[in-house]
Amino acid sequence: MKKSMKRKLIFWGFLGPSLIAFTIVVLVPFVVGIYYSFTDWNAVPGSTIHFVGLVNYKNVFNDPQLIRAFRNTFIYSFYAVFLINTIGFLLALLVTQKMRSANLLRTVFFMPNLIGGLILGYVWKFLFLKIVPNIFQTDGNMLSKPSTALIAMAIVATWQMGGYIMVIYVAAIQGIPSELLEASKIDGANSWQNIKSIIFPLVAPAFTVSMFLTLRSAFMIYDVNVSLTNGDPIRSTELIAMGILSKAYKELNFAQGQVQAILFFVVVASVSMIQVYYSKKREVEM
Repeated sequence: MKKSMKRKLIFWGFLGPSLIAFTIVVLVPFVVGIYYSFTDWNAVPGSTIHFVGLVNYKNVFNDPQLIRAFRNTFIYSFYAVFLINTIGFLLALLVTQKMRSANLLRTVFFMPNLIGGLILGYVWKFLFLKIVPNIFQTDGNMLSKPSTALIAMAIVATWQMGGYIMVIYVAAIQGIPSELLEASKIDGANSWQNIKSIIFPLVAPAFTVSMFLTLRSAFMIYDVNVSLTNGDPIRSTELIAMGILSKAYKELNFAQGQVQAILFFVVVASVSMIQVYYSKKREVEM
């Protein structure tokens, strides 16, 4: 057997199972879902499916709850992406300092990422309802108002994902040549000047990756939304992922739920591509 043929067999031997699984689990359901979005599909086995054209899409665009869910998702995503990346970068700066407890701190900061979102939401719900009001001596809580509830969700997401993003920034910071930092110190640069002129430009690729991961995670969040607020008060904190499942399984409108899922995919893909494009462009400029 020729070496080229052997390499191809090895290549497809490793890639084949993953490609088959991806096709069955992701690609085929996605294509079938697009077809169902143009029908009156009700998910009842054996029921007749009728083609209705763009009716579902027209109804979805006239759904005020969908518009509110998209608005809530964008607002929450702004809070979450900003807080997670800011805290993650600050933690990375902290644990890359020369101190004995650096490795211990990295472990401690990363550990919340191992906790499931549902459990995390219920734990923080107790904190927001019982502990925080007692500490600050207030009658209300952050979960009682839609505006502050979205911030509370962003705080929980930051506590969970900040350590994970920290690891990405740590790897980037450690890749900076030590000669550059030493030379800047000799030239009299302070800590802020080092961060602004050396660290920021050289970790730009890490910012691109972290922004993509946090943006995708923020748009697709569901478990914390359910366990922390469950969309309350009166579905005013319902994000788009939760709204899609509510439309399908609570209102039993599976066809429109599928339409919302397709629109959600288009929005997330578009926002992600725009973010990566401008982040990459920023890398070149820096």
